[in-house]
Amino acid sequence: MTAYDSVRYTSLKDRNVLITGGASGIGAEMVKAFAAQGATVSFIDIDVDGGAAIAASTGAEFTACDITDIAALRSAIAAVEGRHGPVAVLINNAARDDRHAMADVEPEAWRRTLALNLDHQFFASQAVRTRMAEAGCGSIVMFGSVSWMRGIPGMAGYTAAKAAINGMTKTLARELGPAGIRVNCIVPGAIVTERQLRLWTTPESNQKFIDSQALKFRLDATHVARMALFLGSDESAGCTGANFVVDAGLT
Repeated sequence: MTAYDSVRYTSLKDRNVLITGGASGIGAEMVKAFAAQGATVSFIDIDVDGGAAIAASTGAEFTACDITDIAALRSAIAAVEGRHGPVAVLINNAARDDRHAMADVEPEAWRRTLALNLDHQFFASQAVRTRMAEAGCGSIVMFGSVSWMRGIPGMAGYTAAKAAINGMTKTLARELGPAGIRVNCIVPGAIVTERQLRLWTTPESNQKFIDSQALKFRLDATHVARMALFLGSDESAGCTGANFVVDAGLT
């Protein structure tokens, strides 16, 4: 038994799924979830050791790549398509929610924040669109964040990028829809991950989130992964251009 046996998405079996940022956190959980559904899973990450460990435990295919290097990203995606055929499900998960005071941000750091959180989502989508269109179907899943909806201070670059993804999702949904390609966005709330636990989680912050949410428990990566399975499967065939918020009612 796996944590994902309660529902079987038969349309995901052998489906070519590509996930960015799959070596840890939400991304790693989605690799596990799609692999448990019998999909052919590939993932990209800069973390070589973490990626190798997730690949070994799931049977997924790992490619080491810096997603801010667009030429390398394009090459990695082309290699996945060369081995497995057209990408049927693209999950644009990779992100980094660094904190920064407004006064400390310089242009180079600003551009890197956008590259880490915004640019690659467009260029990965661009890279898979041709063969998806030839296949006549596909699901692209963008990743937003409730942080921009809540105006969280200390992360203006991150919230700017995540807000931009909202508009990009809607535009790409219109642009790619005639080819049978769906584009949706998962918007996670306060998700407990290894990174959050290491850097920011305290008993006080846990209680603050629980008090602010409609549902009185902390969310983890499995809650997001289950939404990704739905959006990658044929069960969401009528959904495009939409935000799917997974925040336990925080917003």
